[in-house]
Amino acid sequence: MDKYITGSKVGILLLCALLMSACSTNATTTQSEAAAGTVAASGTTITQNGAATGVQLASAKLSDLVTFDEEDSNTTWTADQSTEIALAGTSALVDGTGAESKDGSVTITAAGTYVLSGKLSDGQIVVNNQDEGTVHLVLNGVNITNSDSAAIDIKEAGKVIITLEDGTENSVSDGATYVYADETTDEPSAAIFSKADLTINGTGKLSVSANYNDGITSKDDLKIMGGTIKIKAADDGIVGKDLVAVQDGNISITAEGDGMKSTNDTETDKGFIAIAAGTFDITAGNDGIQAETSLVIDGGTYTLVTGGGNEKGEVKTGDQGQGMGMRGGRGQGTGDQAPGTTGTTGTSTSETKPETMPETKPEIPTTEASTTTTTATATESETPSTKGLKAGGDISVNNGTFTIDSADDAVHSNSNIAIADGEFNIKTGDDGIHADALVAISGGKIDITKSYEGIEGANIEISGGEAHVVASDDGVNVAGGNDEATVGGGPQEQDQFSDSASNMLTISGGTLTVDASGDGLDSNGSITMSGGTVIVNGPTNSGNGALDFDGSFEQSGGTLVAAGSSGMAQAPSDTSSQHAVSMTFPQTQEAGTLVHLEDSEGNSILTFAPSKSYQTVVISSPDLKDGGSYTLYSGGTSTGSEANGLYTDGEYTGGTKVVAFEITSSVTWLNESGVTTANTNQGPGGGGGGNRRP
Repeated sequence: MDKYITGSKVGILLLCALLMSACSTNATTTQSEAAAGTVAASGTTITQNGAATGVQLASAKLSDLVTFDEEDSNTTWTADQSTEIALAGTSALVDGTGAESKDGSVTITAAGTYVLSGKLSDGQIVVNNQDEGTVHLVLNGVNITNSDSAAIDIKEAGKVIITLEDGTENSVSDGATYVYADETTDEPSAAIFSKADLTINGTGKLSVSANYNDGITSKDDLKIMGGTIKIKAADDGIVGKDLVAVQDGNISITAEGDGMKSTNDTETDKGFIAIAAGTFDITAGNDGIQAETSLVIDGGTYTLVTGGGNEKGEVKTGDQGQGMGMRGGRGQGTGDQAPGTTGTTGTSTSETKPETMPETKPEIPTTEASTTTTTATATESETPSTKGLKAGGDISVNNGTFTIDSADDAVHSNSNIAIADGEFNIKTGDDGIHADALVAISGGKIDITKSYEGIEGANIEISGGEAHVVASDDGVNVAGGNDEATVGGGPQEQDQFSDSASNMLTISGGTLTVDASGDGLDSNGSITMSGGTVIVNGPTNSGNGALDFDGSFEQSGGTLVAAGSSGMAQAPSDTSSQHAVSMTFPQTQEAGTLVHLEDSEGNSILTFAPSKSYQTVVISSPDLKDGGSYTLYSGGTSTGSEANGLYTDGEYTGGTKVVAFEITSSVTWLNESGVTTANTNQGPGGGGGGNRRP
């Protein structure tokens, strides 16, 4: 049996006891057990309502989860120490011991090395080794077809190693219908099926045509060390119950179900997928790569298309700032009322019962409802899951190149996600990156060119890397929102988040650029920023804001520029140690119109060209000083170097002076007449706390 690292090392090493968000509803027990006793590589402290909660997070690697034995890499064999099996149509010739050919099938009953070649037109290779030894199958140019069962059926063995001999092409296929001994039997269920640990190695080629169900399945461990493997499956491509571990290889999968998956959901130290390297081209009707517990990726190149791609994503209703609705109590802050209305402070119009509202609520079957809420993964929706990378536990990406076109979330965890490096190019019909608990991005390059919501989690920490997000709703969203999908006129279940989450967006480094039709940065809790660069373009509608937070936005460092509509505009909190400026123009400015801010000596603080039309711009920079005098210009040109709309160096000329002002407070609110005051009225859909200006 292969060696495992115990559950304390599985997935992202997160001390759940110290994290208020802990784990998602369906993984609380297993993830907290898995996190016990680990040592973190970095730490973050999250504070809400005066209570500090420490997040200690480190990315797991493949070597933390699984050990490759020496025999996993063994591809050598000699003729005098192996049994030769020559396939010949409907029969086979066996030269050596340990195997028998009968009725078109070859049965292997002893440990040893078996070298197979030739064609079996309607038969089967069966491994039934009762002494628990290792059976080494060398595919030396074979074509194996079975019309009513698996082509290779491993019933029992201590371990089986399939070697794809260098320079050979091998193929296996099964029939569309299997014949079983009785109605209670459902195995084998794949063209290559194993009830023992299975390793595939070598540099040859293997083509699998799975017409009945899965392509390659192991009921124990499944390891792939190399080779070129092409699978077409009626259901799942590659399935390993206890684990799927890939050292290397060129893997191409076309599957009606999941591309690659693990299935053990009863043992916390199993059910994971770990990948060191390789090339993966997966087109799946359901999920691309789906781990029952944790998913760890150290490298590789991935092209994933799931559910028909982003164009097949479910229709989203989006949040256009329509008050509380599905936003979980948004718009309940002090002084909250719709523009042009009068009323008692704190009274919501939703408190007035419509005349048509029934006096008696319909009876709800509480038992069934309880089951569906506590087993989210089993009842997400009647609609199949069509995510790119998916895990019931943690996802840890240490490197790799990913091109993901998914109908549902591109990267999804029911627990936590850590991205330390790698390149992502994402188009999705739903969220780009979603975690029910924590999303931690410390490096890499993330380019989300299409999404409903770009990056979403109960908590989000960005400490490094470069992220570009285009979203039809919120760009970065902490603790969900109106994430309701509409299919055939009926709503589907919303994303699940940890009930105890602190709902904190923490930015300490990296570069984040957001293009959002909804809110740019949206936190149902608070935001802290101590470093990095954040650029927000949009929204253009007044029902959303470039910045949207319910608690506070404490900024102590970094560069922030956020351009959007004015109706729901917010700025960093006045308790921030770094100064900020919020300018509201009298009219909407065209996209590309430069905003230039300079000090009294003509030194440039910031020159920015928003990519969307805007009326409000929020600027925060370490160069803004208390007591300093500044001038804001509009229009003009710059000879500087441009990146994401920000210009550096060069000369700014030709602009129109809008306003000159002096900084005397943490947040300076401006209009064309000069310094003004913030208005805390928020309008429909606004978040409590913070400083908003109409």
